[in-house]
Amino acid sequence: MGTTVSAGSRLAGKRVLITGTGGGQGAAAQELFAQEGARIVGCDVVLGAAESTAHKLAEQGHDVHGHTVDLADPGSARAWVEDAAASLGGIDVLYNNAAGFAFAPFADFTVELWRHVMRVELDIVFHTTHPAWPHLRQSGGTIINTASISGLQGIGGLGQAAHSAAKGGVIALTRTLAAEGAPDGIRANAISPGFVASPATDAAVDDNGRQYMLDMHLIQRPGTGPDIAALALYLASDESSWVTGQNISVDGGWTAGYR
Repeated sequence: MGTTVSAGSRLAGKRVLITGTGGGQGAAAQELFAQEGARIVGCDVVLGAAESTAHKLAEQGHDVHGHTVDLADPGSARAWVEDAAASLGGIDVLYNNAAGFAFAPFADFTVELWRHVMRVELDIVFHTTHPAWPHLRQSGGTIINTASISGLQGIGGLGQAAHSAAKGGVIALTRTLAAEGAPDGIRANAISPGFVASPATDAAVDDNGRQYMLDMHLIQRPGTGPDIAALALYLASDESSWVTGQNISVDGGWTAGYR
């Protein structure tokens, strides 16, 4: 029999770190998690963005704080994690939502561009998870990683070779973290969104690219931050206590088939 959870208490008291809270999916998750009782420290690479979204929630009485951090720098990422763990008294949930991007046809890729994508899409997950690991072992905590359907299947025409490789790496890393963390009660899962409307995707994809991706969705609309946040909330909560090592697609049916 499932557990009935009253509204506003699904994450009561949980100590949560979320990356990329300056907007989009991260800001949506931060708001939802806060409404469900989490204590949150967020971050974003855009100067002042995480502070702004956190301040709005703090004014409503939520325990939310934001910081400007470049997670591509391992020292900065480690300092953010350690400072957050100290202020919260530990870590129950690490939500690796943040990611950069860069697209180009494979023939035009340079070594520098390839390494940039790996740094801002795959390395940053290691940069936060490694220092968080001892805290998560103590709490029997939860890791949520943002992957992509591009890590599950090839998509021609969008120049996603590095993006696909990085997100495939996130999925593989998630499964290994679940296996290694299980003896300490750590759970690790990934979310693979389809095309989600956000400031980042709006900047990265033109109208033709947007329509190209929407045509592959069974549900003919782009996803939203709250669409992804709803699943992240479940994975962060004790309701998913028997779920680990999974990659769950939230993609409007893209990976299910074609109309």
